[in-house]
Amino acid sequence: MLHKFYSPLFILLLSSLLFPLNAQQFYESVEQAVYATAKLKGKSAPQSLNWINNGNSYSYTEKNQANGHEEIRSFDPSTLKDKLILDADKLDFPGSAKPFSYKSFQWGHDSRHILFQTDFRKIYRRSGISDYYVYSLQDSTLNLAAKDARTAELSPDGSMIGYERNGNMFMYDFNSRKENQLTDDAGGNIFNGHYDWVYEEEFGQAQAWNWSPEGKYIAYWQFDETGVPEVKLTDFQGLHPKYVDIPIPQPGDQNPKVKIGVINVKTGTKIWLSPDDEGDYYIPRIYWTSEPNTLAMIVMNRAQNHLKLYMFNVVTGSHKLIFQETSKTWISIFNFYTGVNNMMLFPPRLHEFFWVSDRDGWYNIYRYDYNGKLLNQVTKGSWDVNKIVGINPEQKIIYYTSFQPFPVDENLYSINFDGSDKKRLSPVSGYHEVNMSPNTEFYIDSYSDIALPEQVELWRTGDKMLKKIEANKEVSEYIQEYAYSNKELSSFVTPDSVRLDISVIKPFGFDSTKKYPVILSIYGGPESHSVYNSFETSGWNEFLAQNGYIIVDVNNRGNTGYGSSFMKIVYKHLGIWESRDFVDAAKYLSKLPYVDPDKIAIMGTSYGGYSTIYTMLTHPGFFKLGIANSPVTDWRLYDDIYTERYMGLLPDNELGYINSSAMPYASNLTGKLLLIHSLMDDNVHVANTMQLLTALTNAGKDADLRIYPPGAHGAVYSGTSRILLDKVYYHYLNRYLKGECTQPAINSGGN
Repeated sequence: MLHKFYSPLFILLLSSLLFPLNAQQFYESVEQAVYATAKLKGKSAPQSLNWINNGNSYSYTEKNQANGHEEIRSFDPSTLKDKLILDADKLDFPGSAKPFSYKSFQWGHDSRHILFQTDFRKIYRRSGISDYYVYSLQDSTLNLAAKDARTAELSPDGSMIGYERNGNMFMYDFNSRKENQLTDDAGGNIFNGHYDWVYEEEFGQAQAWNWSPEGKYIAYWQFDETGVPEVKLTDFQGLHPKYVDIPIPQPGDQNPKVKIGVINVKTGTKIWLSPDDEGDYYIPRIYWTSEPNTLAMIVMNRAQNHLKLYMFNVVTGSHKLIFQETSKTWISIFNFYTGVNNMMLFPPRLHEFFWVSDRDGWYNIYRYDYNGKLLNQVTKGSWDVNKIVGINPEQKIIYYTSFQPFPVDENLYSINFDGSDKKRLSPVSGYHEVNMSPNTEFYIDSYSDIALPEQVELWRTGDKMLKKIEANKEVSEYIQEYAYSNKELSSFVTPDSVRLDISVIKPFGFDSTKKYPVILSIYGGPESHSVYNSFETSGWNEFLAQNGYIIVDVNNRGNTGYGSSFMKIVYKHLGIWESRDFVDAAKYLSKLPYVDPDKIAIMGTSYGGYSTIYTMLTHPGFFKLGIANSPVTDWRLYDDIYTERYMGLLPDNELGYINSSAMPYASNLTGKLLLIHSLMDDNVHVANTMQLLTALTNAGKDADLRIYPPGAHGAVYSGTSRILLDKVYYHYLNRYLKGECTQPAINSGGN
């Protein structure tokens, strides 16, 4: 049934008013559908947005329509005045006539310097080697600050720049114009200031060092990868294959040894900070606190179900255990899928910290003092807090987003430190992404719902909207011209009485007397969340709807936003509950009068690929077709931080690992299965697909295969390969789900 806030009659009327059927064009090709996504998304929040001048204004980038130059501009919310800061196209690289170009930039804390990242050379998902240049607004000069650095950042006062190069930390002083090497112990398997592959990928950060608030110290991670097994990738470009070796530990493997160092950038004095823990543990986060010379350090055991918070004096090295938390499952310190970088926050000018924990069964905010004493639980209720977006120490107010009033919504709220005076600040319920100024005076709200394209608004916090930045009228005009099917929100109840939210996109010109094929397009991984009360912007989904498909997504068990019992039921049993939910979704859909029960497909990428394969093999017969891109097929083949977080340690859950592998069920395959993988996938190694193919072959079962020698996770490596892959999907669906041959058959077992 539909959610209470959108009745079936309302949906019907809305569809006829906003999306009339007459004279609307269909996409003529997959290419047009791919490019349509940008049209449906429209204009988003200002690009490269940075709050500057202590949060009293913000900078952004915009292309000048007259000359085509990309400009850096600033906007003052109090006066609503906009001004040009820099036309970067008018700059040259210092000492040359080569026009200046950059990948990204960051502001110095003084709002008088801009640090540009140029000549980026990618390494992993978030990291790469770059050259860094500093631009001074005071004298309009551009100077090289760091060459071939992995990360760089201006000191809080703007007088220095810190950076990491070749595993050592450096500092450049603008006053003396001298580079100082801060560490010299990198070499072999030891490096400072950047993460190894698995820390960067699974703890969600690229810069493994932090300036102290006054710019006196740099705290950094040191890694020793000795003994960590390597994963080999193969690049077949060129006359001879190239092999790339990356140390990536899998469940049960040896982890890198990690420790935190702190160096005084003026004196060069260095100290190592040693927690009381022994054996194998992680240090996923460090935070400078409001206490002078004090660094907070989170330490987690390898199973990631015991968290400790230490406070270190960085002068003496003395420390105190402040706080600890345990769980019967896992503890999250960030969430990649919902954009949460930190579950723990240490606001400046405040000797307190806040911790977003699910200890009471729902993610709520807890308030502690620096001695680890719980002052109070700030939020309470049967809903999940997602992210703290702002903290005002003077007014003692927290601003946060949460999955309220329904789990498919994400709205902005404020609440006092003591838990009183909770207010919803989002006037329109839907999916809101909030970028709040550091002083919490203003925020930019980007939001939509199923009937409303993205709206971007500038607000004075707790007061009124100051400016409608973007209404995206062009999107509304576009869907008048091209056939568009709005997303509908619905739900069903599983046989064990659990309600699951789903999104449904029906074919354009939907006729309830006809029967349509269904594509269950899923992800399903733990802590993810994919069904939102948001505007549908996928040109690919619209193309499928124009061609007679129903597209469905599910917030299955394991997803966040529904409380811990819903999310953590998958612990140590990945695949079991997710596959049940996908099958129950297929059963529910097959009973609808307009669904063809013999034409239901399931498809996904990464965890979605795993979900596709595991569901087809453990519940044969429910899906006529499956497409799995870059799938995990056995969790013993994936990295240890992610896997052990959700599956536990291998010696403690060996049977669980076996049961969550797709290989033992290979003989159950029915229907068509297309596997897609890249030989250069450093996230899910192609060994997953190859071992599944072996298991299928041994069971006398066949599958279709597409191997892309270049590329990365997800197989695509260019715009052309993206379009080609979508064509492969489309023709495979047409041929084996609809029974329409729209291109020559894909060869089984190869390209």
